[in-house]
Amino acid sequence: MKEKKIVVTGGAGFIGSNLVRSLVNAKNHVVVIDDLSTGHLENIQDLLDEKNIEFIKGSITDFDLLKDTLKDIEYVFHEAALPSVPRSIKDPLLTNSVNINGTLNVLVAAKESGVRKIVYASSSSVYGDTPTLPKNESMCPNPLSPYAVSKLACEYYCQVFSDVFHLPVVALRYFNVYGPRQDPLSEYAAVVPLFIRNILDEKSPVVYGDGEQTRDFTFIDDVVQANLRAVESNATGVFNAAGGKRISINELANTVMKLCNKKIDIVYKAARPGDIMHSLADSSKAKNAFGYTPKYDIKNGLKETIEWYQKLM
Repeated sequence: MKEKKIVVTGGAGFIGSNLVRSLVNAKNHVVVIDDLSTGHLENIQDLLDEKNIEFIKGSITDFDLLKDTLKDIEYVFHEAALPSVPRSIKDPLLTNSVNINGTLNVLVAAKESGVRKIVYASSSSVYGDTPTLPKNESMCPNPLSPYAVSKLACEYYCQVFSDVFHLPVVALRYFNVYGPRQDPLSEYAAVVPLFIRNILDEKSPVVYGDGEQTRDFTFIDDVVQANLRAVESNATGVFNAAGGKRISINELANTVMKLCNKKIDIVYKAARPGDIMHSLADSSKAKNAFGYTPKYDIKNGLKETIEWYQKLM
């Protein structure tokens, strides 16, 4: 995409800021909306001197702000959400308000403003703990947390807006995204930045459960690729966006230690409610619809991620 007018909600967050960087570098005019509740302005600070980016501190729960901002906008990448399964279990009302009501605000404002297409950030959590692997989009969802419910409800809203209001929407089901700019300091930080931070600090990585649960980790550059390919295509509907291979949490911890040249004992704690046992994606639907093919395996992605964190220390 070049020289398009684009809004990125949650554009100061981990995934959003990486997407914003790619869009700004390609000479699009990008408006970032973020209330900085989980995002960080430092993620895009170096871009703000560019003429083709604008930052608005605000929330997707503010419909009037969205309606004003989306005027004359061609495309929306909707990354804003209140993330984390544990957080949603602790405060389901807030998760519902931000994720579901906020997304509905984005959809209505986009419809009324004549936006050409939306790409919505969904989540693999909608599948729940279905035993069949790999997970594909034809499977019946089985959300196990308020966060997963919120993502699934928004997928249905996206489908309704495509069918009823002819607003093209692609929902990308992200699988365990990791990479540079992912916050390791949050109370609800994801496993990869937590492992990297602890191991670089020579502290034990903490594993919940026995560590034999598996995940399909996806490097951030592949997620950015999926977003750009999706928005430029004629596709609508739900698509997996994943790395396509799985690794156990124990193996992940040991891989990070090896790449950091550290050897530290793993600390095990009780499994957390809402966590699933195994996850692996079939992304062939996205490949067939808009050419998505992951470029990074877990080792190469972790190597780039660790190098980025090391520069911060």
